[in-house]
Order: sequence, then structure tokens, then C-alpha cells
Amino acid sequence: MARQAGLRSAGDDASRRSGTPTARTREPSWIGIDVDNILISQPAPGVTQLTLNRPERLNALTYDLVTELHDALDAVDRDHACRAVVITGAGRGFCAGLDLNGFGTVPGTETFGRPQQGMAVQQYIARLVPHMRDVRQPIISAINGPCAGGGFAIALASDIRVCSESARFGTAFVRLGLSGCDIGVSWMLPRLIGASRAWELLLTGRVFDSAEADKLGLVTERVPDDQIVDTALAVAERIKANSPFGVWMTKEVMWSNLETGSLQAGIDMENRTQIMASMTEDTRRGMAGFLSRQPIEWENK
Repeated sequence: MARQAGLRSAGDDASRRSGTPTARTREPSWIGIDVDNILISQPAPGVTQLTLNRPERLNALTYDLVTELHDALDAVDRDHACRAVVITGAGRGFCAGLDLNGFGTVPGTETFGRPQQGMAVQQYIARLVPHMRDVRQPIISAINGPCAGGGFAIALASDIRVCSESARFGTAFVRLGLSGCDIGVSWMLPRLIGASRAWELLLTGRVFDSAEADKLGLVTERVPDDQIVDTALAVAERIKANSPFGVWMTKEVMWSNLETGSLQAGIDMENRTQIMASMTEDTRRGMAGFLSRQPIEWENK
């Protein structure tokens, strides 16, 4: 925890310099949570970085890692000083998917049959997708190498994706005798790159590189390997320039509108959210700052 304490102090000092309110200078809610497979840090004021930390296994998913990621997401969501989240992998990979040496058993299912245990594991991993969608802060995946299976799903569930030149992507499920539709991938991928391209990728199970990911529009930036986290942090800084509530509502409405059944229903949701946001003090502050061309100090009120 010494690592975290040092980061906390630097972040608090910077928050005070930036004019954010005193309430935001309290220590982050993730201080003290028990994690080994996820490194939690604060690389910049208002930004929390979650680093998948099983580099010897290309950060492959186990029960412990997934549990700690769920816990970390809960802690981040409680931290109102946090404005953006970066997820990346330790070592030379982002996440290679399920650990083929064994995921582990979901507690309480030890006496279940094999299909029942498998379903419990499947559902536990898949819950990461709606969990990431429900976190208030935008999540930026800094994809720094192999990104496959469940790791690919984590990347798709992020709000923004940037990748390194060495990144590689794929879902090999169909090549293993399984369905290519897994952990929300068959819902998210067509919405991100279009149904035709998504079908080809899922039906062939082929691996594709960072250049193709960029061409498909799966990622917004493709950068040299040593710039991947800095690139994600730069995106986070651009997000932080906007009002906390406005960013929260933008993320929520965009995800909700992916699930909305009609244009009118989507517009109705936008209308109500926009009027609600217009009643905040931050909106008045933002309008005044825009007209006067003065820096805006958001207070989340």
C-alpha cells in the first residue's frame, strides 16, 4: 500500500492546485482494498489506472483476477474525485483471455456438476461487461499487446480504446469448437465496427493486428508501444476538461441508446437528460466560462 499512499498524496496536492473542492481531496476509495492481481494507481489527478497484473500469463483471467477487477470497479465508481479510468496490462500483453491452466471455481458451486460450474464461471466473467458500462467514469483501454477472448471483451466494453503497434486481437472460440459469441462480444462488436465485418471476424476466429484494428475503427489511436499509457492519459485529460455530470450523463445515455428500440425513444431520453443537466450549477458555470473565455472550475454541483 506504500505505492498507493505516495500516489494519493501527489494526486491530492494537484487536486488542490486545480481548484477542485475540498471533498475531492479525501483519499481514493480504493485505498486499502485487498488486491494482488490488479495494480491500482493514480497516474494523474482525477485518473485511476487499473493494471491487470499477471504478466507471466499475459494477464489471463482467473477467478481471483476477475474478482479483484469487480472490486476495483466498485471502488472507482464510489470515488467522485476520479474522472476517468485507464485499464491496461502489465508486461507485454493486455489480456490473453481465460487462463487455460484453470480459472478456478466460483465459491458455492463446488458440489455442482460440470455444466453448472461452467455456467457460474461464464456468468461471473460476463458480468464484467455491464459492470464496466455502469461505472460512471469513462473507461479507456490502453491495449498494449495480445488482446484475446475475455480480454477482447474487456476492451470492447470500454468506452474508448487506444492500442500499441504490437497489439493483436482475436476471439478463437470458434476454432476451439465453441461459439464465437461470448462475454457480450457478439452484441458489442457489430455496434462498433458493423455487422458484416464482425461476422467475418467471429466466424473465422482469425487474429488481426493493430493496423487492421485502426482501419476498422475499433481503436481511436494506434501509437508506438512506449506511448500507449501516455496516450490514454492524454485522452483522460481531455475528458477531465468537461463537467463531471455532463461526462457521466454522456456515457450513460450513449450506452442506453445502443439498447433503445427506436429513434424517438432515444431522443426522448436525450431531452430529459439534457434538461436535467441544464439545471446544475456546473452548467451555469460552464456557460459563463464559455462566454468569458475563462477557465472553468467544475464543482460537480
